[in-house]
Amino acid sequence: MRLEDAKMIVTGGAQGIGRHISKRIVEAGGSVAAGDVNEEGLRSLADECKGQKGRLVIRKLDVADEADIASFVDFAAKEMGGLTGLVNNAGILRDGLLVKKDKETGAITKLSKADWQRVIDVNLTGQFLCAREAVREFKRRGVRKEISCAAGKIICMSSVHEVIPWAGHVNYAASKGGVMLMMKSIAQEVAPWRIRVNSIGPGAIRTPINTAAWDNAQAYQSLLKLIPYKRIGEADEIGRAAVWLASDESDYITGTTLFVDGGMTLYPGFETGG
Repeated sequence: MRLEDAKMIVTGGAQGIGRHISKRIVEAGGSVAAGDVNEEGLRSLADECKGQKGRLVIRKLDVADEADIASFVDFAAKEMGGLTGLVNNAGILRDGLLVKKDKETGAITKLSKADWQRVIDVNLTGQFLCAREAVREFKRRGVRKEISCAAGKIICMSSVHEVIPWAGHVNYAASKGGVMLMMKSIAQEVAPWRIRVNSIGPGAIRTPINTAAWDNAQAYQSLLKLIPYKRIGEADEIGRAAVWLASDESDYITGTTLFVDGGMTLYPGFETGG
């Protein structure tokens, strides 16, 4: 898929899924403005992207900071000569746990307001603020058919936990459930301006945020019970899905979550009849 004219912001672009999305877009010929609180990670990403077809620019970004987001979008549009898309990827997992072996680990009784609020601020409010600034930019520029048949594309990073409850991680699940309806509501609102808004819902993906779930044989085998396809996903697979949603190949798709989960949302506990 050609992305030579793409000019995309990727939040949380220095690590994990965001890093692979950034690299895939640049490999496909697009320009990426990658933002992250991890400045060292951004610099190493820039080194990895040297010599590719596209272009990468980097700058520190905290998606929980409204002023920082507005400044970053302005920076990205100026550096890349416009803005055609946003990948709302930045996210965190924070349960505020003290004792991992405690059977109540992750229980709501141990979740502080600070940890609840920080996850909502980054995972949900941050996506709203970034989307709002991107839509303003898309509306200002409008459709430019020599670039794309859409005025802009927003890809929100959701999770299988927008539909699957996750005991012990109530703040994370609530944030992703919120992303789902936020995405759909924005998509409904901005479709007349030819702005497409979709989500990617990863399942179990091999990233630093969930190392404990796959970094030893016992944990991995336990995880596979939740995945009908019987393997963990790789971050690059999310990168490839993002490239497709960022391209005009998916132009008639909006307001949809694309689950990349090996069948996790098929509720494998019911595969034998429950």
